[in-house]
Amino acid sequence: MGNGEPFKPEGTTGSPFPNNLPALTSVRFALALGVVLFHYQLQWPWDSMASTGILNRARLGVDAFFILSGFVLTHAYRQALEDRRLDYRRFLAARFARVYPAHVAVLAFVLVMVGAATLIGAEFDHGLYNPLGLLTTLLLVHAWLPETVVAEWNGPSWSLSAEWFAYLAFPAFAWVGLVLARRPWVLLALSGLVFLVLDLIYQAVFGDVVVHAELNMGVLRIIPEFLYGIGLYRLGQRLRPTRQWAIGAAWLSAITLLTLMHLKADDRIVVAAAGPLILSLGLLSKASADRALAHPWMLAGGEASYALYLVHMPILIGWKGVNSALTQRPSAYVLAWWEIACLLTLTLVAAFALHYLFEGPARTWIRRRADRLWPAPGSRAAMAPGSQPPDV
Repeated sequence: MGNGEPFKPEGTTGSPFPNNLPALTSVRFALALGVVLFHYQLQWPWDSMASTGILNRARLGVDAFFILSGFVLTHAYRQALEDRRLDYRRFLAARFARVYPAHVAVLAFVLVMVGAATLIGAEFDHGLYNPLGLLTTLLLVHAWLPETVVAEWNGPSWSLSAEWFAYLAFPAFAWVGLVLARRPWVLLALSGLVFLVLDLIYQAVFGDVVVHAELNMGVLRIIPEFLYGIGLYRLGQRLRPTRQWAIGAAWLSAITLLTLMHLKADDRIVVAAAGPLILSLGLLSKASADRALAHPWMLAGGEASYALYLVHMPILIGWKGVNSALTQRPSAYVLAWWEIACLLTLTLVAAFALHYLFEGPARTWIRRRADRLWPAPGSRAAMAPGSQPPDV
């Protein structure tokens, strides 16, 4: 490690990552906040794109989450996968516990908002909030097929639908990752090839690039990106960075990504550039150079990032609905700076409250019940704090 070489290839099994990867937890808050600010900038009168593409490209934080999911789930279940003893029931129970409590809570909140708006006669597009859309959203299948039913009960939940698909298909993803574990560059090339093919198909069928897929076959978006994350993890296993090189790689990858976003680079290039950042953040922990990203408040923000991602749109819609009703303005009015500040504060408070008062306890309760139903055989590979997937 101290021989001055930036990276030293490892043997068959490589050099393991430590259990805790705090940098990958902390970055989740930045990614979620980027998505929030992207939606806010669509509601204010200032043209941010005139000066920088960062806020516009921040929506691609969703893709970074997909890559991160593949990386972190491979890390969390690495021993079970290598020993061929992954319990699929326990795995799905853990993923259900991670995704569904906050999803159902926010969906119930939106249902209450829609009911209240209907009772007071507020104007809104009832077609966006239909019963069938509610059912497909609840079941998290609304991004699996071409959009035939409008399911706008909570816009960001399309990515949960894609994540849920990846969880169901995790054994297949993991098998590919194991077969090519010793050849991570082949695995990365495969993810790039799958991305290229799906992008060409999506353009031919829907006339848009695949990284713009959401409710309309958004599941296609996660397939190559989840595989990309697995490939990055397998590559990281075979690297042994020095402290200096790990820090340098993290800075270089972050600056490169932000520069591409600022210069309004093609969305697909930005998504590709998110991968090296995720890998370099993981390598920070491997080189014991992650202290700056391991502060408790940063980790707390990362843990609440999923709740932040889910609550921001319903709160934004509710805010505009109430204010338009009180001021007799159309709901499409633009937001003032003071409203942005209030909205952001309210959203952060709501996100932390949802996570610490409901999401976290509900997750623990579900997993304990699952442990009783399907006890772990023998010793269980610990899922380290800070190694939970983003689920967005």
